Amino acid sequence: MDSQVDRRSWVRVALAVFAVGWGANQFAPLLHLYRAELGLSQSSVTAIFSVYIVGLLPTLLVAGRWSDRNGRRVLMRPVLVLSLLATLFMLLGPQDSLWLYLGRFLAGLASGAAFGAGSAWVRELSAGGPPGTGARRAAIALTGGFGLSGLAAGMVGEFAPAPLFSAYLPHLILGTIALVAAWGAADPYQPHDGPEAAPLIPATAGTRRFLLGVAPWAPLVFGCASMSFAVLADLLGGDAFGRPTLYAGVMVGVTLGAGVLVQPAVRRIAAASPPSRPLVMGLAAASLGMAAGALLAASPALPGRALWLLPVAVLLGVGYATLLVAGLVEVELQSGPRDHAGLVAVFYVLAYLGMATPYVLAELSRAGGPVPWIAGLAVVCALLIPLTQRQLR
Repeated sequence: MDSQVDRRSWVRVALAVFAVGWGANQFAPLLHLYRAELGLSQSSVTAIFSVYIVGLLPTLLVAGRWSDRNGRRVLMRPVLVLSLLATLFMLLGPQDSLWLYLGRFLAGLASGAAFGAGSAWVRELSAGGPPGTGARRAAIALTGGFGLSGLAAGMVGEFAPAPLFSAYLPHLILGTIALVAAWGAADPYQPHDGPEAAPLIPATAGTRRFLLGVAPWAPLVFGCASMSFAVLADLLGGDAFGRPTLYAGVMVGVTLGAGVLVQPAVRRIAAASPPSRPLVMGLAAASLGMAAGALLAASPALPGRALWLLPVAVLLGVGYATLLVAGLVEVELQSGPRDHAGLVAVFYVLAYLGMATPYVLAELSRAGGPVPWIAGLAVVCALLIPLTQRQLR
């Protein structure tokens, strides 16, 4: 009976992480619509998108430390409410763009708390499974929410009436269900009652193994994803049969859908091989995907470039998911129960730096275009392989 309760609990918590992930990425395929229908400038849309990261990064660190001392459920309950509130504010965006800024900022706050503490909660409820089971489940929940929300928002944005309203309705329904489901889920974590304050950044984040074996490649987790559906999809979207919003959603779905499908295999590889093997595989996929993307971007005369980009999205999705799962498994190996959520948070902070890839590339591309920089990233991914092998062997 206890195992059945535990199983129901991890599923309920994974649904909560899935719902927050959905709320975080539902905005991405709608950028074109906000420019076209509301007359927002490119800089305004970019700023609205970036406010999410401003809320996310510090909350990842603070919420992870707080949940290490006080437990997971007590934090995740208000986080789910906050995620729903963020979407309600997004619905008001057509009235005043300030609501979009506030909604995206609150979505970042909710995501920062959920991805660290929520992932740790899923891991703790999966303690009876093989090594890496909890990390895989948390990563699938996160990636699934990201991917399906992007695909759904792209389809709604292209075909549904009032797309800037109706695109957010699925999250309101899903988030409400997740709130009810996770409210009473078991929380096996025992809060730490000691007088000492947990450090903002766990000591394990300062070890050589983490600094040289994890930190250098961590930004490539979301760097791969954003390269696919933000950079390359935007560069080649003009070839997408006059359906740029739908194409953006499909690119999100293909990228992150490929990531969901590959994650069980990554977990099996991580459990049966040296720690560096899945990471090397992820870096290789990232390097190949970025090299292929650079080649397509440099070939404007190639017929059907938008279709050729789909297998590149699969490669980058495999790179994203492999690095995400392998990174969470490595964090699990390097941390203990008192600092696990905190180290997960540090990993996600580093990983989310990759979301700045489109904006960094845009600035660097003012002279010479984006192709040399995309190709350069492919080279960087390849050069990180021997470094990772040395540090994690």
